[in-house]
Amino acid sequence: MIPRLSAGIVVVRREERHWLYLLLRAYRNWDFPKGEVEPGEDPFAAAQREVREETGLTELAFAWGRIFKETEPYRNGRKVARYYLAETAAAEVRFSINPELGRPEHHEYRWLSAAGALELAPRRLHPVIAWARTTLKG
Repeated sequence: MIPRLSAGIVVVRREERHWLYLLLRAYRNWDFPKGEVEPGEDPFAAAQREVREETGLTELAFAWGRIFKETEPYRNGRKVARYYLAETAAAEVRFSINPELGRPEHHEYRWLSAAGALELAPRRLHPVIAWARTTLKG
């Protein structure tokens, strides 16, 4: 079975001299903004679309190019998530109404240090956070 690909972005912003990572909560689950790549859709474009739809953030700088990190397969091998890395200057996130749900997909957002992100994120995202942290230091 070929896993279904989701694409998202590790969105970061500088606060003083530190990087903060944007995490979104849906019920008890924390994750970076992401969603399924539609058939025929470019994963990079899908990642940007998902961030726009889920957070209202449109001004993203891809200073590191289109580099990405993928998770190991999860949900019994049915899914893989690919994350790009982008910076924003915006601190405020605006949840939009998902037309299929009739409400926003997420319940909360937080800007966190890498250590804070590691505390809330599921284990499958720990290598993604480590990759982003290393990339930001480089």
